[in-house]
Amino acid sequence: MTQEELDALMSGDIDLDEAYEESESLADEEELPLEEEEQEDSDSKIDPETYRVSAMSSWPPPPPTDDNKMVHQLDDVTKESEEKASEIFDLIEGISEDLTQGEKDVKAIRTVIDSNVELFHTLSMKFPHVEAFKTQLTQNENALEQLEAILEKLQNGGDTIMNIMDIMQYQDIHRQKIERVINVMRALSTYMNHLFSGKIDDSKRVTSAVHIHGDTTTEDVVSSDDIEALLASFGQK
Repeated sequence: MTQEELDALMSGDIDLDEAYEESESLADEEELPLEEEEQEDSDSKIDPETYRVSAMSSWPPPPPTDDNKMVHQLDDVTKESEEKASEIFDLIEGISEDLTQGEKDVKAIRTVIDSNVELFHTLSMKFPHVEAFKTQLTQNENALEQLEAILEKLQNGGDTIMNIMDIMQYQDIHRQKIERVINVMRALSTYMNHLFSGKIDDSKRVTSAVHIHGDTTTEDVVSSDDIEALLASFGQK
């Protein structure tokens, strides 16, 4: 009931019973839309199991589950990336050790073939009519060339492994950048918590008023109970 209706009631221009019946009738008419509104609110509740984050929509926000907590997710990223990077470094180190050992084996074989080439070269010079010495000399020289090609590939593989390890160092830089973002977010969260903190515990605070003077609202300024209490107080005077 508005202030004008209250003034009319006090002057006797409005019948209280008739106004009360009219208010009950209006309440019955508004009951259905209210139920529909409650149903819409119920339908709009977010299901964390089916919610999908989309850059095209800004509302409603994602539910505060572990999968949507930003700092929680960033912590998981830094932890998992560091673990995977460590596993990759271990694998790369194993490959590097195999390549180094392969170079040593090839060099050892090359020493033997160098000796064979020198031997068969000497035999071919002393016995030029023996074709077997010439054949062995040619085969050992070809094997020596193949060994040199294999050794070059192993050395190139070792250089590539070193380049990969240098590139992987950027993973640690990325982790540090993410940790910086996390620290900034946590600092902002702490700052906002201190900024909006109060001396009174929230559980001890009174509820907010439905209507304050100057608000634009369609609700009654004075309820029926307030009117009856007002009239009863007049009767006691």
